[in-house]
Amino acid sequence: MRKSAALLLILLFMVASSIVVAKPALSSADLVENSWVSKTPMQVARSGLGVAVANGKIYAIGGSAENGVVGTNEEYDPETNTWTSKTSMPTPMAQFATAVYQNKIYCISENVNEVYDPETDTWETKEPMPTPRSGVGANVVNGKIYVTGGYVPNSSSLTGSSFVSLNEVYDPETDSWTTKAEMPTAEIGFRSAVVDNKIYVTESITQIYDGGTDTWSLGTPLPHSSISDARPVATTGVNAPKQIYVFGGGETQVYDPESDSWTFGADTPTKHLAFGVAVVNDLLYVIGGFSQTYSDFPDDWIYGPKITLYATNEQYTPFGYGTPDPSYDITAPEITIASPENKTYYTANVTLDFTVNEPVSLMRYELDGETVYEVSGNTTIAGLAVGVHNVTVSAFDAAGNMGASETVFFAVAEPEPFPTVLVATAAGASIAIIGAVLLLYFRRRKR
Repeated sequence: MRKSAALLLILLFMVASSIVVAKPALSSADLVENSWVSKTPMQVARSGLGVAVANGKIYAIGGSAENGVVGTNEEYDPETNTWTSKTSMPTPMAQFATAVYQNKIYCISENVNEVYDPETDTWETKEPMPTPRSGVGANVVNGKIYVTGGYVPNSSSLTGSSFVSLNEVYDPETDSWTTKAEMPTAEIGFRSAVVDNKIYVTESITQIYDGGTDTWSLGTPLPHSSISDARPVATTGVNAPKQIYVFGGGETQVYDPESDSWTFGADTPTKHLAFGVAVVNDLLYVIGGFSQTYSDFPDDWIYGPKITLYATNEQYTPFGYGTPDPSYDITAPEITIASPENKTYYTANVTLDFTVNEPVSLMRYELDGETVYEVSGNTTIAGLAVGVHNVTVSAFDAAGNMGASETVFFAVAEPEPFPTVLVATAAGASIAIIGAVLLLYFRRRKR
């Protein structure tokens, strides 16, 4: 009896223990807006790193570590609050730009454009910028990567470099670059974020780029624009109102694009420089960075300050978290192809006729899974080779949602030859008739 009672007590204790261990994850109701919490830090402390989000996970890539510039690549899972090492970038870099298109991460700076695929944990080299420069910003708008600002070497400058106002655009589908309207004022471009397909560069002034019209405008400048190395990130409207949060100098400055106004949020827990920022489900993350301090010793002023690298990972809950933005659009455009149809065409030029159920800012079609063409509406696919082809039409709406049609398969064949048997028969009949007429003519003349 005593053994049974003891066994029962042990079982009850184990059940109780398991209940405590199986504590559910924090819900939105447990999060306090405008507040910070510390999360698991990176495995390698770094500054000047690139930070990007793909498939709901954060990737901290490259940067400057204790042993110099590194290609380290770590993946952070917000659900489990854990870090995992991934394949390092081929070219170690610091202070570069990152952009995510179709869940692939593009790392861009100077003569480098390398793309990381988290699905396969592999890297691929792409076409670099036409104008090599550092300190650029990269933002995705309507399926293209806009690389703005930065600085280039300049021996005549006191700092050895000069800011530029360049705006070069990379198309991941064609691996090619084009040039767009330059920024009104040259800036370091990595201080930029996107809201509703507009790029906001928040430096000494607020410059706003509209990719649809290829034009720039000005917004209200930062209240504390003198803060060095400030980094912006935008909430998407999924779980919080669409706003831009600028972290730097220990401060949090908040911009509302709708009202073109600024407010302040809770200060950052760590006051540092050259950190990375990311947003996952409208929770903001400030990762890594460094600080520099001078002591009273003369050596510090001769040989430089003491540098402290950080592996910190601090999560910020924005204002209004838990309430989606009223303007948030999660519905992708619906596209229907009327032509071509699933049949054989006896011509090298086939009409592409399709409909989209809402206004869109960009349309393109992909032919045979290889070549992508931008279009403004219905068109003709010309110069098709004999054989089987397929076409898919995609489009982006104003909220950046991409919709794609079903893939239509069709064939192109040589035009059917004119029936030679009929031609020969007709020719023979014509000759016979002509012969009969001539014979009748000559007979009449003999009479």
